[in-house]
Amino acid sequence: MKPPHRGPRHPSSLTPDSGAHAPARGTGRLFVVATPIGNLADLSPRAREVLGEVRWVLAEDTRRVRKLLNHFEIHTPVRSLHEHNEVREVPRLLAELATGSDLALVSDAGTPLLADPGYRLVRACRERGFQVLTVPGPSAATAALAVSGLPPIPFTFGGFLPAKGGARGTALDELASLPHTLVLFLSPHRLALELSACAAHLGRAREAALLAELTKVHERCVRGTLAELAVWAAGAQPLGEYTLVVGPPEAVLLPPPSRETARAAVDEASARGLDRAGALREAARTLRITRKELYTLLMRRDER
Repeated sequence: MKPPHRGPRHPSSLTPDSGAHAPARGTGRLFVVATPIGNLADLSPRAREVLGEVRWVLAEDTRRVRKLLNHFEIHTPVRSLHEHNEVREVPRLLAELATGSDLALVSDAGTPLLADPGYRLVRACRERGFQVLTVPGPSAATAALAVSGLPPIPFTFGGFLPAKGGARGTALDELASLPHTLVLFLSPHRLALELSACAAHLGRAREAALLAELTKVHERCVRGTLAELAVWAAGAQPLGEYTLVVGPPEAVLLPPPSRETARAAVDEASARGLDRAGALREAARTLRITRKELYTLLMRRDER
């Protein structure tokens, strides 16, 4: 089997990403490879090359990933890595890397680690000095955010909600305090229940977009308030994978402050003894705008 092209090694024995534990020459690398979330054409040429040349492909659902590999006539063996065997498997995989084998970690769909196992392995590789290289590609979280029509920055990704009601409510209460757009994965089996909980804990009037079957032929999006989406889901027959994008609290969606308001916020911060940089930073935080936006407001004020 032809090994993947490694490129030039760093001249020092301590490679740039190896930390305090530099791996010996010839040790293997871990590739973190994104896979399609619905449309097989989204698998990148580089991902195909890497998946075809590594020693093992590591996956939570080996049957699903094998279908993907078969579609592209990739014959690399697949090895199971999931939450129930990760503690046991990580030392074995580190031993494989130490012998020079390259490994690829994939998700069942999308970018690994966002809602799948693999964190323990990536962290262990970093701590032991093995190279961890990314092969980026599809991600349901960022794809949904990009097409939702809701403010993309800042956003917080919350993954799947807890299955139990008490834990779910606690998780949502913690997210509710953030002045961010939220991205969540919802279970189709609990869609109405989870949307109802989102409305109750995040705010019934918060604007949201529910997206399903991303990149597939029947990709769809339902927009409305969380309360409206909860009512819709109560009468729907959930099909496919769902990603929920929740807009920031209403205050964050208000029009930008006036120049007079911006100047007053800076003056108030300065009166508390902050230097100019600190006053600008504090004023931007108070007004919930970026420092660049604040600078623009102040410059326009000064030019009058």
